[in-house]
Amino acid sequence: MVENTAVAPAIASSSAGHASPIRVGVLGFGGLGQAASRVLALKQEMRWVAAADQKGFVYNPAGLNPQDCITAYHAQGSLGYLEATGTLSSDSIQDLMTKASQVDGYFLALPNLPNTFMASVAKQFIQAGWRGVLVDAIKRTSAVEQLLELSDELRSAGITYMTGCGATPGLLTAAAALAAQSYSEIHQVKITFGVGIANWEAYRATIREDIAHLPGYSVEQARAMTDAEVEALLDRTNGILTLESMEHADDVMLELAGICDRDRVSVGGVVDTRNPKKPLSTNVQITGRTFEGKISTHTFTLGDETSMAANVCGPAFGYLKAGVELHRRGIYGIFTSAEVMPKFVR
Repeated sequence: MVENTAVAPAIASSSAGHASPIRVGVLGFGGLGQAASRVLALKQEMRWVAAADQKGFVYNPAGLNPQDCITAYHAQGSLGYLEATGTLSSDSIQDLMTKASQVDGYFLALPNLPNTFMASVAKQFIQAGWRGVLVDAIKRTSAVEQLLELSDELRSAGITYMTGCGATPGLLTAAAALAAQSYSEIHQVKITFGVGIANWEAYRATIREDIAHLPGYSVEQARAMTDAEVEALLDRTNGILTLESMEHADDVMLELAGICDRDRVSVGGVVDTRNPKKPLSTNVQITGRTFEGKISTHTFTLGDETSMAANVCGPAFGYLKAGVELHRRGIYGIFTSAEVMPKFVR
């Protein structure tokens, strides 16, 4: 494939024995995108240089200041208003790709509403001739399956795509894949999450995606709900969303990794939209039979003090770093969080 030099960066390479920081872009600047910018501010091995929202984008190869960006976004509704480095755009992702020639990888902190959205974004990168690493934290099995169908196209385009790399799917899926090694046969993987946020409006898209998993709701219905309708629903439930037997891509990812059939994987949890304290501890339980014939269960529990944002953004950037290492070795295509170990980003 002929590389489009206007939009195709060279992955940051080592110089004089010291690796250059990985240049990172964040697509989406809601609650998750803003948290991602704050996580990146603490990293020496990564430099945040680009971001886009629905109305504009910002790009600065020297690095972006999270607080300046967050302030501009809250004050005027778009990063495009940021002085000097912001650009208003009705096609912000495409325009950012065209302008930002020095981005090694993007974290797609985007709402997957509609359910085809993430695959459509991946196709934009393919069609633009961009080469690098993409990481998402999407949830639904069907959304990941759409991306898996793009595997050959991503490989041909020179893109290393890491999918399902948040908390669940992501951190807990990887923990299940590791814990499974104690067993000869896996009987059940049960993921239970607790999420506490003080104000649902900080994570509007995430909450709408959760509502789409409730009985009687679809992705289309959740996407079409006004803020007032979401608030009315939360008033009826005292701010609590209880989710069971969710369509979560942990199942297809663990099946692809050869660990167990997808029907042995279950995901559910409780989201409190009015209290930052978790309503229950997030954990994954892996039950199986050992080679001695004994039945046992491993449990991996996340600390209650870690927020949803910490447990999503941290793994996402760990997988982005792993993706960059694969990309440098000429390994392209799509990978899941159950196939590759994340690398800790210092």
